[in-house]
Amino acid sequence: MADNLKIVRMIADYQFGKGAGIALFPNTCTLIYSKNGKIRQILDGGRRIATLKADSGLLTLSVEGARRLQKVFPFPKHRVVVLNEVSQFIADGKSVFAKHVVAVDEKIRANDEVLVVNERDELLATGKALLSAFEMLELKRGVAVRTRQGSE
Repeated sequence: MADNLKIVRMIADYQFGKGAGIALFPNTCTLIYSKNGKIRQILDGGRRIATLKADSGLLTLSVEGARRLQKVFPFPKHRVVVLNEVSQFIADGKSVFAKHVVAVDEKIRANDEVLVVNERDELLATGKALLSAFEMLELKRGVAVRTRQGSE
């Protein structure tokens, strides 16, 4: 168990940066395994923090996991910032369109796991970037982030 917790922490550090593993997964976490014994979900206090994807070996975040990353990494790291006017739309779990993006962490690439926040850095959702940071700011059409889970 302890070795597997170290593994998911290392994956988090690789995917999100140094310090993400311990911030996301304290010692109180429990792991859920698939039928064939592979790690699938990481819970803390019964709440899902992240899921380990079988196809990529990377993590997808729940809103709770996103909150933990938001506390550890300063603005704008891992964030896609949208207009305040679309906050409720995104918090309800709807996709983020490029025309609503006002700022973005310049290191975000397509397929990265991202935090979606409004202009006040309030967490709205977590999702998968479909465009790079440059494309999100330059394009005025299309989906920029496919939302996995809204904060509402």
